[in-house]
Amino acid sequence: MELTPQQALGLRMSSLLLRASTGAGRATGVAEVVTWLGAMQAQDLASGLWSFGARLPGHTAADVTAALERREALRTWPMRGTIHFVPSRDARWMVELMGVRVLNGAARRREQLGLSEETALQAMEVLGAALAGGGRLSRSECLAVLTEKGIDTSGQRGYHLLWYASQRGLLCIAPNIGNEQSFVLLDEWAPDPHRPERDEALGTIALRYFRGRGPTTRQDFAGWTGLTATDAKRGIAVAGDALARVTVQGLETYLDAALLDTTPPPAGDDEVLVLPGFDEYLLGYKDRSLMVADEHKAAIIPGGNGIFRSTVVRAGRVVATWTRTLTKSGVRIAVQPLTPLGGSDRAEVERAFEPYAQFVERTPEVRWP
Repeated sequence: MELTPQQALGLRMSSLLLRASTGAGRATGVAEVVTWLGAMQAQDLASGLWSFGARLPGHTAADVTAALERREALRTWPMRGTIHFVPSRDARWMVELMGVRVLNGAARRREQLGLSEETALQAMEVLGAALAGGGRLSRSECLAVLTEKGIDTSGQRGYHLLWYASQRGLLCIAPNIGNEQSFVLLDEWAPDPHRPERDEALGTIALRYFRGRGPTTRQDFAGWTGLTATDAKRGIAVAGDALARVTVQGLETYLDAALLDTTPPPAGDDEVLVLPGFDEYLLGYKDRSLMVADEHKAAIIPGGNGIFRSTVVRAGRVVATWTRTLTKSGVRIAVQPLTPLGGSDRAEVERAFEPYAQFVERTPEVRWP
């Protein structure tokens, strides 16, 4: 089956925003959203919270944080050495399946930091003892515990040790204490983990990736997960008939097979969305050409350093970036257009920011250059 770029983009929007006809549109909470998408990039907490809010109309940041306290999802480093939200029961197998290649490269990073493997293992023992029995410590408190035991946490050493302990499945990130990350023992925070066999795990992550982002390519799947090409191919094979293969601009792509029972929608007509900088709408792909014009890439990823700006999306294409400043009762939003936006267009963009303002429980003030 051949899809036009517009049809493919429409399907991506439906899947990523949980509007697909397969039932995801009924998602009512954090657990459903993160399970549908498999994982959601979340190294920037505020962006990660709004990624949930954009898919859960009527929710506030406080609502999402409360769901995280209920352990509907947690943050850890499941793949690519990058923090993601994942379903709590799936955190362990995801780290074990997709984190192995990054973990294998940790020795070189320790060498750069002047840390030995023995020190890293000692740090795990210290942290495990400090957090046992339901303990929860902020990042600075974790580093203080390590320092008290004679472990050098200066520079990037301390954070590397926390990352390493999480990558090994000892720790995970709980909701913030104040403005700081907090850490808990993964086995205590998620005491009833799902433990699939390797093939089942590969098939599950393949299904969730393509269900939430398709149609897209096997190469995008491998890039997102950090899996080898062989494992990515195996995951698609295990997912079997749940995935369908279609062609977009001559490329072989995959998507949720149930979507083929519907008429592929256009790319949201002129719908305007405001998304955070690290949303899966862009981070879920290596090839973002359907959503972003080549001439706009530098504005969205300035310096090409992996820092993604928040975006305004119209009919599936990025048309502007935005920043926000919170005040006591308001949120000042500065919009930087990437394409011409006239008076009616700007009014539509301003209306699109109203759900975000409700999410952060502030009165919006949208500013234009």
